[in-house]
Formats: sequence, C-alpha cells, structure tokens
Amino acid sequence: MGGAIEWKGLSDPVTSQSWRGARFSSAPAPPSRGPLSASPPTRHCAANQEAGSAPARTYGRGREAAWRGRGAEWAGRGRGAASRTGLRGRNAEWRHRCRSLLVRKKRAVFCRARRMCVCPGPRRSGIPIRSSSLPLFSDAMPAPTQLFFPLVRNCELSRIYGTACYCHHKHLCCPSPYLPQSRLRYMPHPAYATFCRPKENWWQYTHGRRYASTPQKFYLTPPQVNSILKANEYSFKVPEFDGKNVSSILGFDSNQLPANAPIEDRRSAATCLQTRGMLLGVFDGHAGCACSQAVSERLFYYIAVSLLPHETLLEIENAVESGRALLPILQWHKHPNDYFSKEASKLYFNSLRTYWQELIDLNTGESTDIDVKEALINAFKRLDNDISLEAQVGDPNSFLNYLVLRVAFSGATACVAHVDGVDLHVANTGDSRAMLGVQEEDGSWSAVTLSNDHNAQNERELERLKLEHPKNEAKSVVKQDRLLGLLMPFRAFGDVKFKWSIDLQKRVIESGPDQLNDNEYTKFIPPNYHTPPYLTAEPEVTYHRLRPQDKFLVLATDGLWETMHRQDVVRIVGEYLTGMHHQQPIAVGGYKVTLGQMHGLLTERRAKMSSVFEDQNAATHLIRHAVGNNEFGAVDHERLSKMLSLPEELARMYRDDITIIVVQFNSHVVGAYQNQE
Repeated sequence: MGGAIEWKGLSDPVTSQSWRGARFSSAPAPPSRGPLSASPPTRHCAANQEAGSAPARTYGRGREAAWRGRGAEWAGRGRGAASRTGLRGRNAEWRHRCRSLLVRKKRAVFCRARRMCVCPGPRRSGIPIRSSSLPLFSDAMPAPTQLFFPLVRNCELSRIYGTACYCHHKHLCCPSPYLPQSRLRYMPHPAYATFCRPKENWWQYTHGRRYASTPQKFYLTPPQVNSILKANEYSFKVPEFDGKNVSSILGFDSNQLPANAPIEDRRSAATCLQTRGMLLGVFDGHAGCACSQAVSERLFYYIAVSLLPHETLLEIENAVESGRALLPILQWHKHPNDYFSKEASKLYFNSLRTYWQELIDLNTGESTDIDVKEALINAFKRLDNDISLEAQVGDPNSFLNYLVLRVAFSGATACVAHVDGVDLHVANTGDSRAMLGVQEEDGSWSAVTLSNDHNAQNERELERLKLEHPKNEAKSVVKQDRLLGLLMPFRAFGDVKFKWSIDLQKRVIESGPDQLNDNEYTKFIPPNYHTPPYLTAEPEVTYHRLRPQDKFLVLATDGLWETMHRQDVVRIVGEYLTGMHHQQPIAVGGYKVTLGQMHGLLTERRAKMSSVFEDQNAATHLIRHAVGNNEFGAVDHERLSKMLSLPEELARMYRDDITIIVVQFNSHVVGAYQNQE
C-alpha cells in the first residue's frame, strides 16, 4: 500500500492506489469524513488527467465505458482482496451520497479544459440537476452532456457562472491552503475539494467575475508617442517682403527630448535686428543645467554687441545714460518652455553694458569692417570671463549669490551658427556638432562637417592640451579619454573647478552659501591639479560660403551624434524635406496638363513620399529616428515606445539629452547672391 494521504475535507488515510482506483472507477467512493488536514496535495480533475488518453476521447456512453474500464483496471492492481473489497464498499458509499445530493437538488460546477469533467461545486455557483436519480459518473453522463454542452457551446456557462473561479480555461473548484477562506467570494464545499487543484497563479482568478488574462506588454500608443516627441518642438518661417525673401534662410525647426530630469540641454534662436543676420545655437550642460541656461540667455547678446558698429554702440550707451528706450538688438524665437531668468536680468545687463563700454573705448571708429570670426571668439571668451567674475564677487542677494555660483561650478558646451546672406560662421566649444546637408546633382545627399569635437578623439586637441602644460603632466592631463580623468569635453563654459586655483576655489566655497557646501561637485579637487587653467571656452570658428546645393544645416548636441552617423542624419533630413515638398499641392500654372500627365505626376510624387509623415517638424522627425531606429534603419514603434517609457532614473543610462535645430536654406536667394557677385 502507498503512503497515507490526508486530504482537505476527506481525512481518512487513503492509499494512492486505492484513491486513483476510486477516481477512475464507475462509482468512486471517498473515504469517510473527518477533521481537515493542514497541507493537502493537489491533483487535476479526472477529465484533465485523461485529456491525452485514447479511450477517454469520446463523450456519452463511450466515455462512460472508458471510465468503467479504467476503474476496473486500477481496482485490479490492488494488493489483495481486502483492498478491492474496501474499494467496492467506498464506491457504493460514494454512489449513494452523490445520488442523495442530486435528489436534494444540489448544484454542480463544470470544468472545461481540453474536455469536460463534472465536479460538485459551491452551493451558489452551480446549475441544479433536474434528474433526481442519475449517478454522477456512470449513469449520469448522457444526461449532463445533453443538458450542458449547448450551454458550453453558446458560452452561456461563463455568463451564468460569473462567480465561478476561472483558471486558464479550467474552473477552480477547490480551496487553497495558501489563501484565507475569507478572501474568496464563493468558497467550494470541503467535501468536493479533491476533484480539482488550483493552478500556480490561482490568486488572480479567485475574485468573482474575473477572467484569465495573459500578461500584456505595455507599449505607448502612437498618439502618446507623438505627444512626447512633439512636446518641445518649435518652428519658425522667415517672413517674405514684397514677394521676395531677403534672407538666405527659409526657416528652422527645433526640438528637444530630455533624458535627464530636469533636462540639461538648452537651445536659442534669434534674429540680429541691426545686422540682418540670424543666430542659432545648442547648449549641452553638465553637472546641472544652470550654466547652459545662463549661456543660452546671454551669449547671443554678447555676439550681437560684438558685431555692432561703433556708432550703434555709442547710441545705445547714450540711451542708457539718458534713460531713453534702447534700440532693440535681438528678436528672439522662443518656445514657451524656453525659460529666461528674470531675477538675474539686471545682473546680466550690467555685465553686458560693461562689455560694450569696453568695446567703445577700444574702438575709435576708424575701422568699419567687423571681423565676424573675431567677434564670435571675443563674445565666447568674454561671457565665460563674466561668469567667473560674478561668482568671485558674489551678490548681496542670497538667491543671486547662489545662482551665480551654481552657474560657475556647472558647465556647458556651445555650438552656434551665424548666418548672414551667404556667409555661414559656426563657433563651437565642446562636443556638439554642426552638419551641412548638401544635395548632389544625382539627388543623393552628402554631409559636410562644419565643426570639430573637442574631446580625446581629436588629436589636435590632445596636442593643444599637452603644449599648454608642463611635460611632466603629459600623462596626467588626459586620463581615460577625459580631462584630468573627469571631464569629457576639453572646452566648455563655466566649470571653474578646472580653471580656478585651489586657493580661490576654497575661498569662494567657504564664503558661499550653505547650499553650495552640500553640492558634492564643489567639494573635490581634481587629481593632478597643478597648473590651471586646464579648460577654456574659446571657440573654434569655421567659415563656409553657402552654395545653391547647400540645402540645410543641422545643429545638435552629442545626444544625437552618439546614436546616429552623420551621413544617416543628413539623409533622413534630406528625404524628409524632399517628401514634405512633394506633399504640397501640385501647381501647374497656366500650362495645359492632360489627365494622363497629372496621373504620372501624382504617381511619381507618391513613390517619393516617405513612409512616415506624421511629423510636421524636421527636428522631431530626426529625433524619432534617433530613438526608434532598428537595425534596418526604419523606425520601430515597439523600440520607440520602450525608449520613451523608460523612467527618469533609467533613461539617462540608455541615451543623453537630445537637442536639434534644422535650418533650411533658400537656394534661390543663395543663387541670386552668387549671380550678383
């Protein structure tokens, strides 16, 4: 005999062989009633166990005969006459009890999993059996089959048995020892607990009208993805005058996608009202966003002042002295999310005024030609010097004092483009990039780099650093491709930790507010810090004369270039702009066009259109590809959804902040400039 098994609701010791014989015989008989056991074993319903056996694949009388045969087979395997005699007695007892239950109109729960099994269920969750003299397995099979199979086929059982527990297409007919009985809405009778066992994930199926649900992967819907991507997009179209565009720029699109919280990137765009040029720039902050914010607000004013003639500077200074309204210098093109600090505006204005006063004193007015390259370099260096000086002097206002210190101890790179007619100047400090999109005669796109990264991958930058410091620091000035082993870019605004002497840093920190001492970035001294400054904000300026084949300019922080090759960036933007052009209505003017010719034009345009045109902004379209591109170069919505749904603390592990400005040139105006010359 097998080991004794105590069953919940059926406490007499039953051998495994005798119990299995009782399960499959024509009239199974349970052991006598007794106290509940603590840890019942779990077993499947009889029909579920027999799902794969050939004799039990028929319904009605065929199934009944199969069960009788299997029950006799198991009964014959008993060890001795005593076990068989006991089994027959239990079978008879169980047959009698089942008949009594049916006579008293007890209910039954039907489980369906690959085939049907009839299991006595909870009092409130079954359908009454109308026949009062039908045995449960042997004699009753044809009647329940005829009664309930139509209900199963018509899905009526799931509707009527809303309270029955559902377990992956099998009703859960037994209580679990792992779940308090008070948590179940409908608890089966303990006498019937042996016919089914709970599935491993039974908990989700024990609360009334709850149905099985396979685990679903969470993906953002296309509208949700578009909402995230388009939250910071901005577009500007240069207005036309008298039907002719006087600017070589048609307009620009910009956008940002944060990875840090808050985002450390910034962007700026403005028109120089006194020189007709346009300034556009992207700024990548590190160790916080304070420095990139300040540079994005102030740098364009320094550049515009550097480009103004002597007479205009005198007029502005006289207006300030007399209290008159100032001449407007810049027309900003800002997104509503582009923040400008009003609290520090007076401080920033005073520093800017000091700068133009020095320019007035240095310039006697004899020379009218302004070197744009020199003006850009002076503006970058002067702003960085003012940031450092403001932090050293401090401010009586505690808020402003803390602000200027945060700006100085954080850092930012900058990539700025100045476009005036066909003259394009790019001033770059750090590792952001400017890329020119050129359309060849055959329609293909090529990329022309207008800036150089100032990092360890630039051999000239490595040589410059080594020449500016003693030879004994040649091995320590750059470690692990970082400045002093800490900073990735070799040029940046702010970052006074790499510019000030150790004594000056200690003095400023000790006299600064308590909040500054809590900043871990300000506490440490860089290793091998012997001959500062190690960092400079002086830009590298590149000049390019625009041609009709130069279609657009892409300014972007390193978050884009880390994910995409420059040639792919230019190709995607070029195809996008071409596709947007083909989307416009076809204008045939006064020419007569046949229906066949119009059909050919529409067919050709449709073939050239890109597959995705939900973006009305070139920068947004580029970000979509940068984040969602798969190995085939196509946007994968699943990948895009995963990347955009990453929590803030994980997003930075997969990508950096991305800020993009796409400037579209007017080829007709550029060509006209060339013809005039």
